Amino acid sequence: MKRTWFTLLILLTLHSMTQAQTPILNPPKAIVKPKELVTNGHTRTDNYYYLNERENPEVIKYLNAENTYLDQVLSPVKDLQTKLFDEMKGRIKQQDESVPYKEGNYYYYTRYVTGGEYPIYCRKKGSLQGTEEIMFDGNSLAKGHNYYQLGGYEVSDNDELAIFAEDTVSRRLYTLRIKNLKTGKIYPEVIKDTEAGSFAWATDNKTLFYIKKDPQTLLGYQVYRHVLDSPTAADVLVYEEKDNQFYMGLSRSKSKKYIEIGVDHNGVATEYRLLEASQPTGEFKVFLPREKGHEYDIVHYKDKFYVRTNWKAENFRLMEVPEGKTADRTTWKEVIAHRPDVYLANMDVFVNHLVLGERKAGLTNIRVINQKTKADEYLNFGEPAYVAGIGYNPDFNTNILRYSYSSLTTPSSTFDYNMDTKEKTLKKQQEILGGFDKNNYVSERTYATARDGVKIPVSLVYRKGTKKDGSAPLLQYSYGSYGYSTDPGFSSTRLSLLDRGFIFAIAHIRGGQEMGRRWYEDGKMLKKKNTFNDFVNVSEYLIKNKYTSTSKLFAMGGSAGGLLMGAVINQAPQLYRGVVAAVPFVDVVTTMLDESIPLTTGEFEEWGNPKNKEYYDYMLSYSPYDNVEKKAYPNLLVTTGLHDSQVQYWEPAKWVAKLRAMKTDSNQLLLHTNMEAGHGGASGRFQALKEIALEYAFMLNLVGDRQ
Repeated sequence: MKRTWFTLLILLTLHSMTQAQTPILNPPKAIVKPKELVTNGHTRTDNYYYLNERENPEVIKYLNAENTYLDQVLSPVKDLQTKLFDEMKGRIKQQDESVPYKEGNYYYYTRYVTGGEYPIYCRKKGSLQGTEEIMFDGNSLAKGHNYYQLGGYEVSDNDELAIFAEDTVSRRLYTLRIKNLKTGKIYPEVIKDTEAGSFAWATDNKTLFYIKKDPQTLLGYQVYRHVLDSPTAADVLVYEEKDNQFYMGLSRSKSKKYIEIGVDHNGVATEYRLLEASQPTGEFKVFLPREKGHEYDIVHYKDKFYVRTNWKAENFRLMEVPEGKTADRTTWKEVIAHRPDVYLANMDVFVNHLVLGERKAGLTNIRVINQKTKADEYLNFGEPAYVAGIGYNPDFNTNILRYSYSSLTTPSSTFDYNMDTKEKTLKKQQEILGGFDKNNYVSERTYATARDGVKIPVSLVYRKGTKKDGSAPLLQYSYGSYGYSTDPGFSSTRLSLLDRGFIFAIAHIRGGQEMGRRWYEDGKMLKKKNTFNDFVNVSEYLIKNKYTSTSKLFAMGGSAGGLLMGAVINQAPQLYRGVVAAVPFVDVVTTMLDESIPLTTGEFEEWGNPKNKEYYDYMLSYSPYDNVEKKAYPNLLVTTGLHDSQVQYWEPAKWVAKLRAMKTDSNQLLLHTNMEAGHGGASGRFQALKEIALEYAFMLNLVGDRQ
């Protein structure tokens, strides 16, 4: 008996020693292959330029080696990753259903089944008591694919046919198909390389329009007309955009009268072309020709159009113009004047009401105007930091407005608002399983002062009882580009950090549009460094006011927010314990010089064109990849996708390779490449949680929390 226990003890000891002494692999080192790049008479040397060779086995081997290294470094928190995944998955109501909306004769909704990764798209005719018709079962359609995305659908006027688009690579090149919703038949048409959601039926229920994309640049540039059951080779080109700096969209107006082609060059110009849906072989007519500096949106209403325009109005104003006179701006009549402290964000129109989405003091507001009496009101939300927005309202002949609402402590909620009686009805609130109680959490709104004196709004949330004495770990998040506002909405996954003592902070930095159009203009082009400076100054404010400390401050951003992360750690690496840079846009100059890369040309008005020396010098002064130095950097987790269509995988791969060669610290530097996904990561609702669990485990491990 004693010998048995002794033998067991020896075996356990040896096993423990073996586990403890398993050496961590040396970090992968990408081969150095110098390439000289000359622009405006200036020469840069890029040692890792070759990593853009996606089909090169050497490149794939390097990416796989980085993945292996990450797995080994984070092996001590493998159980924590699993626990976090199970925790986040456990908060999700697996068998769930969206709030139905009425369009035409049907009520449409999506639902999930237990264990299902993808939504099932359904409808019922006449009433919600009708028989369910399944239009598209995402779980069935995704079978056999590592990635699947249904890129929208459009039902014909007779309710019998549906255009739908699929992406099975995550390259955002969608294949368009047509389904008979009555018989279940899929028509023979297979139209490749199209734009998701940009298609429309004519009123004859047999003619449709779609956007064709360039498979190299991924820009939508052509609109075709297709007639059902005819060969796609016979499709008619009805419009081609010659300027590759413009993005294109296609849709049917809410009134159903028009098919609309919209082209937009962000911050520069807009142009719409219209065709009456009852005349599919007719000619698209220009609403108002594009003009540098003029952006506008349109909504058709009876015999006129409402126009949201920045014509002599930086924050936009609302105007109206009769049909047939749209190209003559002298016929435009002002409805809502420009306001320097209010940004007019969007609008919707109903038979008796006009609804506006506005921004003031960094918060979203919904304004309802009675078309007859002109009386108006603002909906009251009653929280210090929140996000509210006009929902999907396809029914024109109704007095019910659907809107969405959430806050840092309130789960996503869908409301119906009676615009006549002022009655507000909660139709659904996201159900958070696992004992969630919003009263256990606190949200705040505060302001940090940037180095140039500008006040930067900061939204925070934490669990009650969290001490603000500098001892709490804090995750600071932001984006700060393209005028995209990072609103203080709810996240059930975030609870896994809050419940472990983290504070979560959103820095509403310049480059977004939270504080109006000027907020965006002051964070782009030759003012882009304001974005980075704001983020750093918010970090300093949070440390000074003891929300956290440098030993427990983390930062996170993705895509253009990943550029933010790269610039921030070049500027002030000492402030952060760890940084998560998701699909980061970090090789700014090289990418913006390559017009064959998807989306480059459309970005010139965001960053500048580096062929111009003034922009080249400015971009070169902040481009994260070009400014890596021999110094200490914080712990860093970088993620990317091999098929990313927005930020090519080689940008983060090159950045990590250069950091490895130059950094002087012993902190973690990890690269995770999803070899089967693109910009948005995994496509399933549960698979995506695994990536979040990885990010959270990385941070929690650094503060010593492996529970």
